[in-house]
Amino acid sequence: MREVVSNQAPDKVLANEVDVYPSRNGQHAKLVDRQDPTVYASKETRPPIEQSLIDSYDKQGFVVLDNVFSAEEVSRFQQELERLRTDPQVRESGEIITEPSSNDIRSVFRVHENSPLFKSLSADRRLADLARYLLNDDVYIHQSRLNYKPGFRGKEFYWHSDFETWHVEDGMPRMRALSMSITLTENYEHNGPLMLIPGSHKQYAVCEGHTPDNHYLESLKKQEYGVPSDNCLEALAAQGGIVSATSKPGSVIVFDCNVMHGSNGNITPFPRSNVFFVYNAIGNKVIPPFCNQAPRPEHICSRDNIHLIPRTNERDRHA
Repeated sequence: MREVVSNQAPDKVLANEVDVYPSRNGQHAKLVDRQDPTVYASKETRPPIEQSLIDSYDKQGFVVLDNVFSAEEVSRFQQELERLRTDPQVRESGEIITEPSSNDIRSVFRVHENSPLFKSLSADRRLADLARYLLNDDVYIHQSRLNYKPGFRGKEFYWHSDFETWHVEDGMPRMRALSMSITLTENYEHNGPLMLIPGSHKQYAVCEGHTPDNHYLESLKKQEYGVPSDNCLEALAAQGGIVSATSKPGSVIVFDCNVMHGSNGNITPFPRSNVFFVYNAIGNKVIPPFCNQAPRPEHICSRDNIHLIPRTNERDRHA
């Protein structure tokens, strides 16, 4: 038997890890209690944002931070977003996902490495300091991507917990990771914004079924395995309701790795785009997947190319 230690030293990944959060292994769908904190920082540590926001994140599993980035910064991000979307080399890289029913780009991965601007953004203190505080550890980027949801034909993404996938398919041991979505367009109620179930991060939705070979090729377009049952979703929504994360460009949606979320399709004329970083604690770096499948590619899960985000004394303004 293998024992997981969530704050283990980065150079000591044990060879025999117990699967603390089994899923897709023959069990019936069910909800089980979370075994890890949401906020890892001690009460004595001063947070980089207001304590009330930290408390809301702890309780709800997410928080929306308004006006984090200036209009000038957002304009530069938008220009880079468009450059990457139209770059032929990016399209041919094998590191993109297209819409299920068209050749439109849905996501561009590994932008923290293939774009100097977004590499700088991922290390910005306004993001990285908060990630280090919430996870109480040095952090690295587990995954990054640009998300495009075009107007008229942008498809939905079904309810899921990111951690269930990262645990089963990537080998992330514990719930010591979080996502930050920097909104680059208006997130209206009606153009397919992120929807979240408040408080759902406190329970883990065990999923039925199995993990097919090379599941990522289909799941990043339309996920059919690793999705919660209707009964689990009904129970979570009955407890917490559903919230749409509406926000203006330059806002940041911070959400826990296990919060249940999804998004509707976008049939409006208004596209929705964001840049998305997953921060993982270095003491929680991935081990072999818990599904007896080959690991997902490096551009989806940082496994071999892990770089700690440096601690700096001055804020990077993306000059």
